[in-house]
Amino acid sequence: MANAYGTLRERRIHGCLVHIDLIDGKIWIQQDGTEEGIAADLEGAGIPKEHIVLGFRPPELRPYTGYAVA
Repeated sequence: MANAYGTLRERRIHGCLVHIDLIDGKIWIQQDGTEEGIAADLEGAGIPKEHIVLGFRPPELRPYTGYAVA
């Protein structure tokens, strides 16, 4: 049974809501489990779209996202 401390039967449970890497001067969003999307928050903070890569999208679809492709 799970409890409020992130354990299940004495084993630690870990989940990643957001995973961001900095690669070659760009922000790569590898995982985004937020409702609105972390990319919108980054834009709101003044980071240009061409500096944000949606790494969780397949490479062939990235050109259609409005964000950097790599």
